[in-house]
This record gives sequence, structure tokens and C-alpha cells, in this order.
Amino acid sequence: MFEWIADVAAWLQSWMSPGAGLWGLFFSAFVSATILPGSSEVVMTALVTAYPHLAWWCLLVALVGNLTGAVLTFGMGLAGRHGYERFQRVRIDESKPLIQRLRRMGPPALVLSFLPLVGDALVLAAGWFRMPFWASVFWIAVGKGLRYLLLVLGLIGVLRFAS
Repeated sequence: MFEWIADVAAWLQSWMSPGAGLWGLFFSAFVSATILPGSSEVVMTALVTAYPHLAWWCLLVALVGNLTGAVLTFGMGLAGRHGYERFQRVRIDESKPLIQRLRRMGPPALVLSFLPLVGDALVLAAGWFRMPFWASVFWIAVGKGLRYLLLVLGLIGVLRFAS
């Protein structure tokens, strides 16, 4: 019934080595965490399907790549605000309700950074509003780590069920 999974795994192994796959996953996860579009979940699914024994390495590589991209996005927000205030000679009005809510929630709000589109904007806003860096990185890692953990556990479950 699930022979097609073995066929897909064999096809993927025919053109993708484990090392190249992990580097591709890192790059895909990095790009996915910036404001550029990307889908590291698809790459991770292909890699875990082809090489199930690398599932936990895939989780680690994807998390590091995604976290590195999020740090870049955070820095872009920080630099963007600095540049805006410097060259426009304007101070940002932070009295708007949405900004106040984000400030009130603080870095724990960044656990939602795993969400498509909204998550990247949240990380960018965290940098723009100068949230504490290390606390922000921690909460971003929690959110993205849970997403990848659920994906890996689901893939392992499907692959075990299919075999």
C-alpha cells in the first residue's frame, strides 16, 4: 500500500547525498527565516524520507539554519530603525495599540515566529522595537524548534507505519 514511499526514497537517494542534502536543508531553512520565500519543511521531508537515520540531524541543521536567518531578520529590523531615525530625523511613534501589545507581551510573543508570513514580520518588528536580543533568540528557537520537532516526529511515525 505504501510502496510509493520506498520508491520516492530511492529516487531521492539516486541524486541527493546526505551531506549535500543537509547543506541544502541549512540553506533552505536560512532563506525561509528571512523575508525571502522558502519552504524548508519540503526539503526536510525529502531528506528524512530518503535518509530516515538522519532525522535528528535534519532537525538540528534546520533549526540552526532557521535561527541564523531569524537573527539576520532581527538585525535587519534593528538596522532599519536606526537608519530610518538617522536619515529621516524622525522618532517612531510607539503609542499605537498593536505596538503596545507587542511591547507588553515582549520576547515570549516570538514563539509565534514559526508562522508563515506573520512570523518573519514578528521577528523584524522585534528588531525594530529593540527587544532584548538573547531573550528574543531563545523564544524564536522555542517556536521554530517545536515546529521542526513536530515535523520530524510526524515523518518518523509515517515512515514507521508505512514500513
